[in-house]
Amino acid sequence: MKKITTTALATIFALSLPVAVSAADLQFTTGGDQGTYYGFGTVLATQVSGDTDTNVTAVTSGGSQANIYALDDGDADLAFVQSDVMAYAYNGTNLFEEDGAIDGFSTVAALYLEQVQIVTTNPDIATVEDLKGKKVSIGEAGSGVYFNAIDILGAYGLTEDDIEPTYQNFGDSAESLQDGKIDAAFVVAGAPTTAVTSLATAKDVYLVSLDEEHINSLLESSPYYTADVISKDTYNLADDVNTVAVGAVVIASDDVEDSDVYNFVSTIFENTDTIASAHAKGAELNLEFAASVTSVPYHAGAAQYFEEKGITVETK
Repeated sequence: MKKITTTALATIFALSLPVAVSAADLQFTTGGDQGTYYGFGTVLATQVSGDTDTNVTAVTSGGSQANIYALDDGDADLAFVQSDVMAYAYNGTNLFEEDGAIDGFSTVAALYLEQVQIVTTNPDIATVEDLKGKKVSIGEAGSGVYFNAIDILGAYGLTEDDIEPTYQNFGDSAESLQDGKIDAAFVVAGAPTTAVTSLATAKDVYLVSLDEEHINSLLESSPYYTADVISKDTYNLADDVNTVAVGAVVIASDDVEDSDVYNFVSTIFENTDTIASAHAKGAELNLEFAASVTSVPYHAGAAQYFEEKGITVETK
């Protein structure tokens, strides 16, 4: 009889063990490294990866439009997007008019409001009208921020031609403001925003407030906005700032397993206190708001969690 070697015994033993199912590894595309998407997205990814067998990695990106394309191309599984941009994509309008509708994604949850912040280091720029003739960053070309800036300018009877536009992300805009290369910048992100907070450590920062008349006009023409207030304490300002906001929403490719989306959304809303201790936006997590999106149906995995909480959302 042939002897069975130690190596052979080890091989036989290993083959007899149950085969472990590898955990899902999801790419979560967020935004620039100085924006709220990336900072908060990293916190969420860490929480989900630590608590479940769904591994989530937050990666930087060019923002909402780029994230939609990343999902569509199969380069990402989860993404942060502005609520207006995801509606554009799903319906094939505005940013996506030339490409047509992109609908291979579903809503996971709305997490917080993103305020339109018009940032300047010049105290003489106190109204939107004061931007006329100034060098203003209006977001990367074709980005959601760009369209928000155009909407705000339009509400005040201004166009892109009335300013000297530059097309920069949050971090580059902050650097340009610090160096005096531009006069103001549009930043659309949850406040406080890292780029603005960092700028405030080097220079006095001011935010331009919108007046009630123009806010109402904007809400009438663009109902995806919500009137909002940035507290003066956010950036140590003299007064509260009236503005408008859009929703920050996590979406998922329809190809992502229901169980992984369930793990993602359930982990977030079962650990809100822990998340809030790691990032300020965690304090804004709200289950009813999370389930409030109507423009794009929810992923079945997210719907399962909301159903457990007594909330019914539309799915495909």
